[in-house]
Amino acid sequence: MPSSLTPFFNAKGVAILGASTNPKKLSYGILENLVTYGNQIEVYPVNPKATEILGKKAYASIADVPDPVELAVVVLPVTVIMETMREIGERGIKAVIIITGGFKELGEEGAKVEQAVEELAQSYGMRVVGPNCVGTIDVRTGLNATFLKGLPPAGPIAFISQSGAICGGVIDLIINSKIGFSHFASLGNEMDVTETDMLEYFAEDENVKVIAMYVEGIQDGLRFMDVARRVSQKKPIVFLKAGKNDAGAKAVSSHTGSLAGSYAAYQAALEQAGVIEVETISQLFNVAWALGTQPLPAGKRVAMTTNAGGAAALAADSLAFNGFELAQIATEIQAKLRTKLNPSAQVSNPVDMLGSVSPEDYLWSLGNLDADEGVDVLLPILVPQALVDNLGVANAWVEFSKKTNKTLLTCLMGERSTLEAEQSLNMAGVPVYAYPDEAGRVLRGMESYKKVLMRSAFNPVRIENIDHNKMAAAMALVKGAHAVGEYGTRVMLEAYGIQNVPGDLAGDADEAVGIAEKAGYPVVMKIVSEDILHKSDSGGIALNIQSSEELRVEYDAMMARIAQNAPQAHIQGVMVEKMAPKGLEVIVGMRRDPTFGPLMMFGLGGTMVELLKDIRFKVAPLTDEDIDEMIDSTLAGKLLKGYRGSAKSDIAAVKETIARLSQLSLDNPEISEIEINPLIVYPEGQGAISLDSRAILGK
Repeated sequence: MPSSLTPFFNAKGVAILGASTNPKKLSYGILENLVTYGNQIEVYPVNPKATEILGKKAYASIADVPDPVELAVVVLPVTVIMETMREIGERGIKAVIIITGGFKELGEEGAKVEQAVEELAQSYGMRVVGPNCVGTIDVRTGLNATFLKGLPPAGPIAFISQSGAICGGVIDLIINSKIGFSHFASLGNEMDVTETDMLEYFAEDENVKVIAMYVEGIQDGLRFMDVARRVSQKKPIVFLKAGKNDAGAKAVSSHTGSLAGSYAAYQAALEQAGVIEVETISQLFNVAWALGTQPLPAGKRVAMTTNAGGAAALAADSLAFNGFELAQIATEIQAKLRTKLNPSAQVSNPVDMLGSVSPEDYLWSLGNLDADEGVDVLLPILVPQALVDNLGVANAWVEFSKKTNKTLLTCLMGERSTLEAEQSLNMAGVPVYAYPDEAGRVLRGMESYKKVLMRSAFNPVRIENIDHNKMAAAMALVKGAHAVGEYGTRVMLEAYGIQNVPGDLAGDADEAVGIAEKAGYPVVMKIVSEDILHKSDSGGIALNIQSSEELRVEYDAMMARIAQNAPQAHIQGVMVEKMAPKGLEVIVGMRRDPTFGPLMMFGLGGTMVELLKDIRFKVAPLTDEDIDEMIDSTLAGKLLKGYRGSAKSDIAAVKETIARLSQLSLDNPEISEIEINPLIVYPEGQGAISLDSRAILGK
């Protein structure tokens, strides 16, 4: 499939349908860009009212356009889009960019038109970028099928954006800096070609060294993760997610659901797929540019050389915050630095050469720091001064970059007087930043990608010995329900080999006594009602019941409390269970995300789960490494391992419970949410047991 996208970037001929003679029209701008940059591309304006536009012969219809033509760009009203697409299909063109808006972004009627266009395009075997987009650019071939102004130099970054405006803004922001790009792809409504399709295509392009993505929403989360896992092993993917607020999370019912908003799913999915997520548009390109031009850091030890102590202090704070540290400069290196630098210079780390510094000072200090085996990353910083040659310093850094094999990031803390120096560095593939605190975040991104390359192959855990008949019976038991209480949920858990505390459902006091005598006192009694999810809030839990007499008294008292606190609730009965010995309480849950599927959760459990929010999410299916990371990254995991002399808990039992609940979630898509809270974990070798559970069923 990736080859079907080639005409969007490397077509021999491009037709512009709706090409205008009016310089104020978007179609004129597209034609102008193609004529200006696409020297080897045949360009065909299609306009029945014109004979020539921008020196190019105009054609009355697409049927009249001669070969070669491999790409059609449509800038016509939505009212004629069906007729236009049919004509393009009959002409045999297999790649189309629809610039025009007025489709699903406007609502239901526009969505119907878009669906009809999609079906028509499929019938002709066409690939479509858009509609409602600004088009595509290949910087090397000069195929600029957009109306955006300007073109950056050729370089390693391919940029995929669901927003055309962001594409235009990025070009305007970076064009003077001389940061290099290979491609731009504005996808608009993604009627056909998606961000995942483009990701797959750029993975095979040898001119692309790093892929930057601006995404508002992914259409097929599982396919994206599958493709991104493969692509990230070949080249880095840097990702900026827009729309992180989770207003929809307020509508869900379980602890897991209320904590697992859609952005949590994105965070988990991106991390698992090896994608480097950033927080801002500047970070997107700062990180991508470094990954596209510099070797990955061998370690976390950074050496700085500067003419400004304050800027170096800011950089040091950023490094520490992002997991890096200042290198300890070897004594012999410090001694060598003193032989040529200002006698008042500081030669530890940072190497502060004072304000009036020369290009030769930087070259000398960098060369010596590079020779120190205790240094992994070099970070020269310059704050412009009246007597400092900014361009000369930048050129010294460029000269040094040709001699080192270490990661080199630079900082020119300025703007008005540093543009030429900035351009010199970027044209040489040496990343430069205007603020000293940017380097730390960039290095964190580089370190993240280094870890991605060290991952083992994706090998999800698969659980066997599942009782499918019992699971079918459990689903039949709760058929038609929305909220499933502990009784129905515990049968599901048992079918997947997850142990519940001994007990059963009682319809009255006599049945409750019988169950208690079988389980053994002391017992706990819990109300069972689809209308009561949080039992303790309604007085629906009685603990540590020691005898049949006490049980009967507690039963009557509970029914009275429920009648007062939840008078409309339909009561199915009570769960009577043996009081479980105390252990560490954790939560294991799942919420089905509409984009990525089962989103698993682990953390500290009990009644304080939403207050503490000691949780970690992963998208199923899970690997052993995923489960380990879920546990290790939480406070719950630290407590399980034995905190300050306490006994180590049965982590193996917790891992197995997570794996089994994950498999249950994968096998049963009708379950929207399910959780065990708490899962009581006992000392190592003694297992774990579900003390309470619930589920939410979807359609």
